[in-house]
Amino acid sequence: MNKNTILSSVIFLLVVGVVVFGIIHYRKSKETYLSDTGLVVIGKAPSFSFTDQNGKIITNQTYEGKIYVVDFFFTTCPTICPIMTTNMARVQDAFPDNSIGIASFSINPTTDTPEVLLQYAKKFGVTNPHWHLLTGDEKKIFKLSNEGFNIYAAKIDDEQEGFEHSGLFALIDQKGNIVSRKNDKGQPIIYYKGTESEGIQMLIEDIKKLQK
Repeated sequence: MNKNTILSSVIFLLVVGVVVFGIIHYRKSKETYLSDTGLVVIGKAPSFSFTDQNGKIITNQTYEGKIYVVDFFFTTCPTICPIMTTNMARVQDAFPDNSIGIASFSINPTTDTPEVLLQYAKKFGVTNPHWHLLTGDEKKIFKLSNEGFNIYAAKIDDEQEGFEHSGLFALIDQKGNIVSRKNDKGQPIIYYKGTESEGIQMLIEDIKKLQK
């Protein structure tokens, strides 16, 4: 066996060793995370930059180091949005110390100006200074919803309201990860049902797990 062959073998073994170590380390860190909270990391939350109800620019970095919840809505929605926002207020009220953040993105930014969002916030009892109702470029908001968070939202001309969207809430941890609990079959639920009391209770419980 010549020197080149020996060198190649050594390099190969080193590479394999590094890969194996990385896999073991990843699994251990993942298991530690799951054992600490019982939650699963779904993926990294996307970056964003929009204007809130007070005219301030809010980005994902605004929530850095903070647990926060995400949803998509619009103020003129007559169906699920009032239920979602009422339930989001329940989440807010479960943490009176304002220790969590909330990012509610309007999918109808043409109508939902900061002024409109401010009135909507007052109507639904938004008191947490970290609950930002956000508006901005329509295309960017739909891209954030459908591609960034994978939460469905669309502009539908045939619909009476002109829009349709999911009623799901996303939970983001202090490290900027989208996280969720597992269901009875051991599969991640991924998102929380924002229109159902059970989903809201699960969300509140899981936020408390992250705070420990």
